[in-house]
Amino acid sequence: MFDIAPSEMLIVALVAIVLIGPKDLPRVMRVVGQWVGRGRTMARHFRGAIDDMIRESELQEMEKKWKAENERIMREHSDLIGSANSTPEPETAAQPQMLPLEAPSAPVSSSDTTPPIATPADAQRQG
Repeated sequence: MFDIAPSEMLIVALVAIVLIGPKDLPRVMRVVGQWVGRGRTMARHFRGAIDDMIRESELQEMEKKWKAENERIMREHSDLIGSANSTPEPETAAQPQMLPLEAPSAPVSSSDTTPPIATPADAQRQG
């Protein structure tokens, strides 16, 4: 990408050792590595956002093409659509009309459908 030759890297390393010193060089390299990592992360996020925008624009173009094609098909075949909507279906005319069911006046609960259970107190009242 930057086309750095090995000899150039060796010169940069020697200059770094002379200027920074061998004692602080590992700490400086760690910080530089963290910066490079952050830069790569930011570049990845930026690239992903650009890719998302490209995908969205492609989808919008495809939707426009599909809408135009759908309108063309609807214009070409409008006579078929109009004739299908205007003719009554013979099956519906032959079916008998069904009366609507009346709703119960009070809600039915599950306890209304089961017979009452006789208790000994009920037996004494009846007897």
